[in-house]
Amino acid sequence: QVQLAESGGGLVQSGGSLRLSCAASGRTLRDIAWFRRAPGKEREFVARFTWSGQNAVYADSVKGRFTISRDNAENTVTLQMNSLKPEDTAVYYCARNIGGGNYDSWGQGTQVTVSS
Repeated sequence: QVQLAESGGGLVQSGGSLRLSCAASGRTLRDIAWFRRAPGKEREFVARFTWSGQNAVYADSVKGRFTISRDNAENTVTLQMNSLKPEDTAVYYCARNIGGGNYDSWGQGTQVTVSS
């Protein structure tokens, strides 16, 4: 496993932006994905890189508003979130994609709250 740590969450008004970061201990950046868990709901997928690392896959609910990227020099994967909506309120987690739809090395999560 690798060590992952999220940061960058906070409180923002509807329509605002936040940038989340996932610091990774190893050189596995293209394997890092973002998930979120809203209050009273199941954890859901948000974004990940394709296996080639050249493109990204997004949940329909965030497509066009969120962008996943990686900084090899800083060993971080970021999630730029624009045009935030109250329904984006959740704890956001990063995790490592180990294939077959499975993930491990979950971080502790960072809270994002979007007020209306």
